[in-house]
Amino acid sequence: MTIQQPDYNPSGVGEINGNIFGLPCNYESANLIVIPVPWEVTVSYGAGTAKAPQQILDASIQLDLFDFDHPDGWKQGIFMIEIPQDILEKNEYYRTLAAKIIERLAQGEALTATPDLTPVLTEINQAGEQVNQWLFTQCQAAMNKGKRVAVIGGDHSVPLGYFQALAAKYPNYGILHIDAHADLRDAYEGFEFSHASIMFNGLKIPQISKLVQVGLRDISHDEVKMIDQSDSRIIAYYDPIIKQKLYAGITWIDICREIISHLPEYVYISFDVDGLDPKLCPSTGTPVPGGLELEQTFCLCRELVKSERKIIGFDVCEVGDAEWDGNVGARIVYKLANLMDLSLEVV
Repeated sequence: MTIQQPDYNPSGVGEINGNIFGLPCNYESANLIVIPVPWEVTVSYGAGTAKAPQQILDASIQLDLFDFDHPDGWKQGIFMIEIPQDILEKNEYYRTLAAKIIERLAQGEALTATPDLTPVLTEINQAGEQVNQWLFTQCQAAMNKGKRVAVIGGDHSVPLGYFQALAAKYPNYGILHIDAHADLRDAYEGFEFSHASIMFNGLKIPQISKLVQVGLRDISHDEVKMIDQSDSRIIAYYDPIIKQKLYAGITWIDICREIISHLPEYVYISFDVDGLDPKLCPSTGTPVPGGLELEQTFCLCRELVKSERKIIGFDVCEVGDAEWDGNVGARIVYKLANLMDLSLEVV
């Protein structure tokens, strides 16, 4: 299952053919299926990430396909399924409802005050569960055909269904989580499937044996406590501590190797772009000063491949609704796709 068009020129002008990176492949011929999830119902700061799949798709045509890690990576075949318009429409509807709940809580009032918003919260949680189930079904169908999967958000709540699909295949895997936030809150603001709860929900899956978080710098007391009391199931690399080590002369390569040492053989990469310096994706939903450079994250993932661990999947979430953010997001998707392909070639 690779590119089927023998005369395709990867150095040519990117073709607007409806597929990501303009690659000439379809669902059947591609090795990697990219699933867009335009969902950001629970975002509590900036909105716009539901439009990120379209931004990334539009920007991807402008990328040159030579990759320094995997020059022939494009040959694997990468196909992005159509952005589900029904999910996008439901997102707009439920986002309006969620905003009422967020505003009520910000004012210090109970949801049961008049008008009672608890039924609205229940409805939103049910909608989130339906999106999870949709993604689970999409991922499992692709994986059953021997394909790899990548997910593009939306906010960071979206990959839970993929976590669950991987758990049905792998009895033990770890998550390398790049983020400014730990996302370990229990039903943040009452939303069971909040963007701030993805890793809390993920850890309910017993097959996820390790969560290694990198770049954290905006975190609650309860989340730090959860990390400290996790019996090393969660390992956190806080951004200020990373920077202090770098300032002291410890190399980033050494830090990367230490980070990777905590991970099992099979690794999923969950990439929230707010883990980066906000200059790279300034329109992300919850930007935080500080963070990683893009090449630092690629170096980390490159060292993961060199360690002979297998990248079994990835998501890229919280890309903002802006042309520059889409450009950066597309580059992350392409790099992770190529590194995943490389990792699975290692014997």
